Amino acid sequence: MLLAQQLHVHGRRDPLLPATSLHASRGDLTLVTGERQDHRTALALVISGRMKANGGSVSWDGSRGIKPLRLVSALVDAHGVNEPEPHLNVRDLVTEDLALIPRRYRGALLSSPWLKVNSFEDIADLWTEQLVPSRRLELLTALALANPRTDLLVVDSPDRHGAGSESWLPRLQQLASDAGRPLAVVATVAALPPSWSGPAATIGNAVPREPAPEAGAGPEGHTAAPEFALEREDAK
Repeated sequence: MLLAQQLHVHGRRDPLLPATSLHASRGDLTLVTGERQDHRTALALVISGRMKANGGSVSWDGSRGIKPLRLVSALVDAHGVNEPEPHLNVRDLVTEDLALIPRRYRGALLSSPWLKVNSFEDIADLWTEQLVPSRRLELLTALALANPRTDLLVVDSPDRHGAGSESWLPRLQQLASDAGRPLAVVATVAALPPSWSGPAATIGNAVPREPAPEAGAGPEGHTAAPEFALEREDAK
C-alpha cells in the first residue's frame, strides 16, 4: 500500500505541492484532484519516487524513502517530464522505453515482437501526437507494465488530452482490478468524473496545525510561523 502523509514541496513563489495526504491500495484506482497542472505533476513525481518532498512522509508497504518506492512504481505521461515527444513514432518510443527496463527483466524484448504481442501493430508507424487519448494511454500503461516489478502505477493528468473520462477511466480501473496482477493505481486529475464513487483525495488536503506556545512566550503567546506537524517531528 502507498501511504503519503502531509507531503509538500516548496516552490519559487508559492508551494509547488501544497501539503497532501493520501493512501492507495493494490486493487484500487485512487483519483487525486488538483486545479493546477504543476501541483498535479509534482504530486505524481513525489509519490512515484522521482522527486523528494521538502516535508511529510511517503512509504510503500511500510518501507519509507525514495528508493523502495521508485523500484516498484511507474510514472506515466508526466507533463513536461516523461510524456512522449511528438517527433517520435510509436515504434521508436517502444524501443526507447523497453531499453529502460532493468536488464535482468528485459531479456530479449524487442519493439516489433512487443508491438505484435500487445496488439499495437496498427499504430506502430504513427507519430505519438497522432494517437487518440485512449490508445495513447493503453500504449503508455502497457509499456510501464513491461517491467514485472511495477506494482504502483502513477498517471499524471490523463484528462488533459481533451477527451472525456471514457477515454481513460475504464483502462485505469481495469489495470487496478486485474486479478492476475492487481496494481495500486493513482491518477491525478483536474476534477472527478461525475459518476466516480471510488477512493479519492484532493491536493492540499493536509491542513497545517498551529504549534503549541513555547515556554517563555510573551503574554500574547506569539511564536514562530506555523509549521507542518511532520516537519516538527522530523526535526527532533
